[in-house]
Amino acid sequence: MVLIYGCGGASDHSELKNYVKSVKAKPARAIEPLPPFRPYESFVYSAAAERSPFDRPVDVTQRVYGRTGSDVKPDMNREKEYLESYELGQLTMVGTITKSGKLWALIADPTGFVTRVAEGNFIGKNHGRITSTAQTQIELLEIVSDGLEGWIERPRILALSEKD
Repeated sequence: MVLIYGCGGASDHSELKNYVKSVKAKPARAIEPLPPFRPYESFVYSAAAERSPFDRPVDVTQRVYGRTGSDVKPDMNREKEYLESYELGQLTMVGTITKSGKLWALIADPTGFVTRVAEGNFIGKNHGRITSTAQTQIELLEIVSDGLEGWIERPRILALSEKD
């Protein structure tokens, strides 16, 4: 306190005191009411299992109603592989390795776990069987419902992802 009083000296603060009195003499304004509370409405994205609009279009052979051109159907008795628990859009090809002369593709799942796959392995929820493995991509055939109590094969490609 001594330092603060010493800095002020013996000067008169009458201007400051008059200003404070004039501000206090003004009538108080009413406080604005709070804006109305709007509860958060969550959005459920229901098209997660659909084909991404950013994927290249896939040619699918049209089927005549009531007649199937082939006897394609998934093997429901086959034991599921690990990567079949994820949608194909959730999986990422992160590289390749060669072991004993065989080319293996490295696939990362959404948790970051990397699994090696080769021709004949299954990935994705649509019974996708890998038909060929290359350095930059893997090709697979998915077996999907045609909507008419039948099944069709749909070719897909999972390309090597590029890091920025």
